[in-house]
Amino acid sequence: MDAPLQIMIVAGEASGDMHGAKLVAAMREQAPNLAVCGIGGPALTEQGVEILYDSSRLAVVGIIEVISHFRFIREAMHALEKRLREQPPRLLILIDYPDFNLILAKKARRLGIPVFYYISPQVWAWRSGRVKTIKKLVDRMAVILPFEKEFYQKRGMAVEYVGHPLMDTVRAAMPRAEFLQSLGIAQESTVIGILPGSRKREIAGMLPLFLAAAQLMQAQLVKPVFLLPLAPTLSEDDLLANGLGEAGIEVRVIRENRYELMAACNAVMAASGTVSLELAILDVPMVISYRVSPLTYFLGRRLIKVQYASLVNLVAGREVVPELLQDEAMPEKIAEATVRIVANQAERAIMLAGLAEVRELLGGAGASTRTARLALETITPNPAA
Repeated sequence: MDAPLQIMIVAGEASGDMHGAKLVAAMREQAPNLAVCGIGGPALTEQGVEILYDSSRLAVVGIIEVISHFRFIREAMHALEKRLREQPPRLLILIDYPDFNLILAKKARRLGIPVFYYISPQVWAWRSGRVKTIKKLVDRMAVILPFEKEFYQKRGMAVEYVGHPLMDTVRAAMPRAEFLQSLGIAQESTVIGILPGSRKREIAGMLPLFLAAAQLMQAQLVKPVFLLPLAPTLSEDDLLANGLGEAGIEVRVIRENRYELMAACNAVMAASGTVSLELAILDVPMVISYRVSPLTYFLGRRLIKVQYASLVNLVAGREVVPELLQDEAMPEKIAEATVRIVANQAERAIMLAGLAEVRELLGGAGASTRTARLALETITPNPAA
């Protein structure tokens, strides 16, 4: 019987845990003797990965949280470095999470362990100087956004575009009519989704704006119904603390069937993020909005080098969906843009055609399978074999 093929994988955030788990499953189909250890959460644990450090202890946003989590970050680095030295894996797979992963890649490089990077850090948006570090430390890169391949190729890196893993996972299992019926919502209702984000700071910034916009829309739509999917990272108390229940409208908070809810919407108000790609895959028109502190916005405008905030527009290379950011993120403007894509059929058709174009660019299903093949090709022959 073949000796186990030892691999280490590092997924420091919830999305990386999900994508990493699908990658491990696809690699096992091609290499059944795979033995995997590393950093991850419940999804990688379910795939039988030996978790050396739980990723939930590392998930931080903002400099203050990084400082308060420094002990955990240091512990995790020590645990992985110890394993790299004592039981060197045949491959180190890194998923996004660049500030941690690039330090680990340097340690692996010194030990002669090949490094495969899946899901690029957003170096094309800011801190592009890190590309030099990535090029020096990473043997092969697999990217999930079409424009990333050209970005890395121009800088002399070995890179492959594998398509977006969301194309494998984002689908509504229940037809719209059945979903609405399950909630007791009339089929002729105009269903508007409210997606203010999954972090508390996003809820604080975006939920009051979206609720105020919903209130303005109420008289302009036929039988309006407002639905809000509750992210697993939040509680209903988080919503209540930021205006839910005080806006003078009924908003139905749904804990399950997130994709069914999104697919049932005539239009969605959404905070900028991965959700824009999920909506594009589900063929749902949207208005993207975001607001941060004035200082963060001031600094961001000088550091960020891309034209658009939403991934949908970045993938398309043009404005497919409206973006209302910072001073433009006003209830009146959000309401007007949302009503327009419900009521104006010509404008709606143009947006839906743009979303179809984005789906085409994201590639077909099978991103994890393609990535698994590339990762296994990156493994150097076992010198003991």
